[in-house]
Amino acid sequence: MKIKGKVWKFGEDINTDVIIPARYLNTSDPAELAKHCMEDADPDFSKKIKPGDIIVAGKNFGCGSSREHAPIALKAAGIGCVIALSFARIFYRNAFNMGLPIFECDETVGALREGDEVEVDADTGEIRDLTTGDVFRAQPIPPFMQELISDGGLIPHVLKSL
Repeated sequence: MKIKGKVWKFGEDINTDVIIPARYLNTSDPAELAKHCMEDADPDFSKKIKPGDIIVAGKNFGCGSSREHAPIALKAAGIGCVIALSFARIFYRNAFNMGLPIFECDETVGALREGDEVEVDADTGEIRDLTTGDVFRAQPIPPFMQELISDGGLIPHVLKSL
């Protein structure tokens, strides 16, 4: 699986309230959540991104509450994947359960610039900056986790196998 898009950079400790502010948790509609994705960090974020775009962030992305709304909002907004130094443990699991690919890669966070075009190969873990030609390596997503992503998350994956 390959993911290609423009880089949007954020800092460290991006918590779930930044990803989807708590004032919007009265809905679980992915389309409605997508409209408000990252709006406290960038009020026009959901209007600027395109399907496949990639968030690059520092350490501890997705910290805070354990809400599943955060990866749902990112995925519904069209984010192709998130690359960070590290992820909060619960967000990490929720992301795969919701079908959102995520990658940990130390090198990319400092090297990739906002606006760079990037291609990520989930099979090999290769992250290629198409703007500069630089190539980085993250851990590839294991085949089972890729199945979860391809199926749209854990629930659709389980329903498919019934």
